[in-house]
Amino acid sequence: MSKIEDRLTELGYDLPELAAPVAAYVPAVTSGNYVYTSGQLPFVKGELPATGKVSDSGAEGFVDPETAQKLASLSALNALAAVKSVIGDLDRITRVVKVVGFVSSDPSFTGQPAVINGASLLLGEVFGDAGVHARSAVGVPVLPLDSPVEVEIIVEYA
Repeated sequence: MSKIEDRLTELGYDLPELAAPVAAYVPAVTSGNYVYTSGQLPFVKGELPATGKVSDSGAEGFVDPETAQKLASLSALNALAAVKSVIGDLDRITRVVKVVGFVSSDPSFTGQPAVINGASLLLGEVFGDAGVHARSAVGVPVLPLDSPVEVEIIVEYA
């Protein structure tokens, strides 16, 4: 097991199996010394733990921001699994360059950055200074399979 996977275990996470694509794409590609992942949903053993739009209204049928933040961290874990699938060893990552997060949002919800912090904080905990990255957090009306969040990452590797 790699040092990065050991670190994930220390933090209470397991690197998941690679999530199967839900359409005509691959989970990750390399170009030069970079890996670009496709958007990753928060699958756990092939299932979404929650669906729906994120709202801080507390209304029934919505996903609360705290749950969505945890889902963003699961999406980041799935993105790391996608990276591993193309470079073989997460210890080869020298820097997390960019995180792009999408949040399926109720029209009045403006807390997308806090939700995507779930992914950013996880990557920072795992990679330390090499996990500090540029980021976008975007609210959207709907995501595939009614997922509350989707995360893609770009990493540099040696």
